[in-house]
Amino acid sequence: MSPAIPLLLALGLGLIAWLAARSKAWMFKRAAPAGTRAPLHSLPNYHGWYVALWTVVPAALFAIVWNGISPGLILTQVTSNPAAASLPAFGIERDSILAEAYAVAAGTAFGAFNPAANALVQPFREALALYGTIGVVVTLLLGLIGGAYAFLKLRANFTARTRVERAVMMALLMASLVAILTTFGIVASLLFETIRFFGFVSPGEFLFGTHWGPDPMATPGANLGQDYGALPLFWGTIFIGAIIAMLVAIPLGLMSAIYLTQYASANVRKWMKPLLEILAGVPTVVYGYFAALTVAPLVRDAAQAAGIASASSESAMAAGLVMGIMIIPFVSSMADDSIAAVPQAMRDGSLAMGATTSETIKKVLIPAALPGIVAGVMLAVSRAIGETMIVVMAAGATARLTANPFESMTTVTFQIVAMLTGEGSFDHPATLSAFALGFVLFCVTLALNFIALRVVKRFREAYE
Repeated sequence: MSPAIPLLLALGLGLIAWLAARSKAWMFKRAAPAGTRAPLHSLPNYHGWYVALWTVVPAALFAIVWNGISPGLILTQVTSNPAAASLPAFGIERDSILAEAYAVAAGTAFGAFNPAANALVQPFREALALYGTIGVVVTLLLGLIGGAYAFLKLRANFTARTRVERAVMMALLMASLVAILTTFGIVASLLFETIRFFGFVSPGEFLFGTHWGPDPMATPGANLGQDYGALPLFWGTIFIGAIIAMLVAIPLGLMSAIYLTQYASANVRKWMKPLLEILAGVPTVVYGYFAALTVAPLVRDAAQAAGIASASSESAMAAGLVMGIMIIPFVSSMADDSIAAVPQAMRDGSLAMGATTSETIKKVLIPAALPGIVAGVMLAVSRAIGETMIVVMAAGATARLTANPFESMTTVTFQIVAMLTGEGSFDHPATLSAFALGFVLFCVTLALNFIALRVVKRFREAYE
């Protein structure tokens, strides 16, 4: 039986309940004596939605929970069957046999390759039929009980509208809490694993150490902290994402926004603005290929021609340049919208005082639009320091504490990928270091957002 059947039954009961309650509300209105007919407190539709909610919500919640727990109950019943006595105690072979038997019993496969799975097909069918029937019966009972309870409460003066709107408000509140609860969940998971990592390596050695060379296969020892100095990673992240990329994105993004809002004609703006924003939709792996195959060799050749012998084909400069191009739309779009939102009276007043267009832009428009510009810059910085693919393909994997942009360098996000995609145990410090790096990156991004909010608030108060 399909897991969607209980949900469909709940929705079907809800439709029936909506129609029945709506009809009953109309009957209340028609049954009143002529000349004494009092209007309903709520429209018939609200009566329908009230009963439908009482019918659908309990039944649907049970159906969702049942779909989550019934597979475990089915597996428990099958493994307790005498036909499962010959199954291996643990391992991939046991899971493979059970999966084949389940697929045949559910009708998603025509036969099992493993002969041991054939004996379990019938027990699986019996368990599926039993727990599927239980799920349908209980879903129907909950829907009928909830619908009957709500249906019997209907009266002409029943406040159905108030109750339905209260239920909708609660649903909206729960939806708004999803982002907050998700953030708390992310912080809790990162914090727990970070604390475990700091049980092996002290925070001081991790945050201020200058050598990064974790070995996922090494046995944790007393001198473990000397290989987990993350300062080169933090410097690489800031150098590539917050310095080189911003030196490209801020001037180009801001100047493009000024041109599009102040100098470009309507036809030019109509074509150029969408073309500029297309950059934000290009997959980062495409930018990575562009950085590795085109930009990195050009940067290397140009640096060697200028006499820099240490220039590498994997460099911070190549990754930073392409990353800056990628985040131009973040800066440009926010600056464009902020400049366009400046009241026309401020422009006209500046021009009427004898200021030129460029003076008006520098002295009036940019200061007035500064909160939006700063917000766009901070959004771009957050996007840049969290970028992975461009760094993987163009900057290299060497943790190096250097200010030479033509040497290879790595970032926090690259090392997170490297630590979590290996074969090391999740109890090893090398794997746990990825969570510590992620926690630090999260704190940095959060601090940038707080700074942006403070700057926006300060300048908004100054120009309102």
